[in-house]
Amino acid sequence: MHYFGTMDTIIIVSIVVLYILATSWMTYFLRSKNNSDFMEGSRTVPAIVVGILLMTEYIGAKSTIGTAQSAFDNGIAASWSVIGAAIGFPLFGLLLVKKIYNTGEITISAAIAQKYGNSTKNLISIIMIYALILVNVGNYISGAAAISTVLQISLPVAAFITAVVSTFYFAFGGLKGVAYVTIIHSGVKYFGVLFILGTALYLTGGFGPMIEQMPPHYWTWDGTIGASTIFAWLIGTIGSIFCTQFVIQAISSTKDAKSAKRACWYAFFFCLPIAIAIAVIGVCAKFLHPEIKSLYALPVFIQDMNPFMAGIITTSLVASIFISVSTVALAIASLIVKDFYVPYFKPTQDKEFKATKIISVIVGFAPLLLVLAFPEVLKLSFFTRAIRLSITIVAMIAFYLPFLNSTRAANMALIGAAVITSTWFYCGDPLGINNMYVALLSPAIIMLLDKILISPFVKSNQKTDA
Repeated sequence: MHYFGTMDTIIIVSIVVLYILATSWMTYFLRSKNNSDFMEGSRTVPAIVVGILLMTEYIGAKSTIGTAQSAFDNGIAASWSVIGAAIGFPLFGLLLVKKIYNTGEITISAAIAQKYGNSTKNLISIIMIYALILVNVGNYISGAAAISTVLQISLPVAAFITAVVSTFYFAFGGLKGVAYVTIIHSGVKYFGVLFILGTALYLTGGFGPMIEQMPPHYWTWDGTIGASTIFAWLIGTIGSIFCTQFVIQAISSTKDAKSAKRACWYAFFFCLPIAIAIAVIGVCAKFLHPEIKSLYALPVFIQDMNPFMAGIITTSLVASIFISVSTVALAIASLIVKDFYVPYFKPTQDKEFKATKIISVIVGFAPLLLVLAFPEVLKLSFFTRAIRLSITIVAMIAFYLPFLNSTRAANMALIGAAVITSTWFYCGDPLGINNMYVALLSPAIIMLLDKILISPFVKSNQKTDA
């Protein structure tokens, strides 16, 4: 592995800057001109574009860098972290897309509120905002790792650069601008990952030397991760797809429910091949550079390229970063505006649009405060999915189990699951039980306990008072 000289770095930076300027101009040209454009693309976005948007939500900077990092340590089984998304999108299309689309809402909180009311809507929004801010913390760490490797700058400085550029994209573009510019970002990203894979396999001499010389677990279906964790990943990824705000927002931008379902299948076909590619890159990095920090398993291969190709590949990683940060930040801003700002301040359309822009800028920079607190990107990624999974359980109960219709129970389940799951994660998953299982079971248990124990007691007291 070698390091780039001053002229090499100038070439790489120039390519990245030119790309940023070109896509920034496109974002400005396609910018949202009103809140309908900003929040839902005026329901005119084609299904294939939405499919690309859905794919990028789950194979962005966090998953790209994080999966390679996990594969470096645990083997090719790390690909399950992304394969779960490929499985989840068709299931989402089958079970929930039509029901959510037909509510006419663009936030998951508002859709569930049609069953449980306004207090539940506010709780879901708060929990989702909490989860998505942590998602962007992971995105910033991943993006900063790629940028800092090439530019030889510190992680915090690289994260700040990520925040500045990404915030411009989504604060100006909104969903309409982000959707179309994402097509370019995604194409560049896909090319970049496949080229890194080709470079990595060329340097290792193919799969043969790695299979012969590396421990066998690097090539097994479960690696050192284990079946329990992989199953938890699948549950968490699939469950989080069902309720993540940007996923709901993206399908709401299509012209009808049939197009929304079709978008889910496009996402499936885009997700599957890149999941395997990223994991193989991580294993190759372990074989060639066992001494490096695992966080740099994917960007380390940029150092082995000529500066022009390194500039293009760095641009592909930068594109991945911008997609991830922009889509998640857009979802956070939408929740804040639609579920809190508009109901409480009742602004005019112009004031709402201006407030959305201001809130978007704040949302874009807020995750920087936590960038240094979470070094393990993939663990953070799955914790945020666990939090969203608990919302999915409440959503599925709302749509499919009408006898569990207590607003009190739903609110208790949301608060209880968020607190218990977070505590379990921050305590390091005690007893070896993954926090994903806690998020899966706790909402349903709380709602059932309310139905069996609390509800009869409350009804009895009401009869006595009457």
